[in-house]
Amino acid sequence: MKIAISCDHRGVHLHQALSDLVEENGHEIVPVAFSDGASCDYPDYAWAVGCAVAEGRADRGVLICGSGIGMSIAANKVRGVRAALAHDEISAEVCRRHNDANVLCLSADMLGQKLIEKIVELWLETEFEGGRHARRVAKIAAIEAGEDPAAIVASS
Repeated sequence: MKIAISCDHRGVHLHQALSDLVEENGHEIVPVAFSDGASCDYPDYAWAVGCAVAEGRADRGVLICGSGIGMSIAANKVRGVRAALAHDEISAEVCRRHNDANVLCLSADMLGQKLIEKIVELWLETEFEGGRHARRVAKIAAIEAGEDPAAIVASS
């Protein structure tokens, strides 16, 4: 898979380690802008990764900021992005399996590097389950298109 990784100044210390981890697991890094460590605005980096995913240049993306919350909010504004904040292995697995999250958001301040690495590895290896979850993801896309999600009545 092709993975775009970015961070603001709070996550810059994790950027290289995660890039190395992703490559060690057989994935390709898609170059996007990331902070050089100077104070910056996280929406700029959420946009870079979100666009890479939405445009198909990357299959998935990883974003890191202080809490992970700002990146998640900003990335979810990019059409086609389903960004999820994960704080543990369970939330990383569920956001892939049930929500087909294509962007993972992480907290540099609240999680240690070893846990972050476990979360990223699990998130990358977890497949979308489909079935009834596919209908729900279709409803998310309907909302994004300004449509009533109740109109989606696909089987499963």
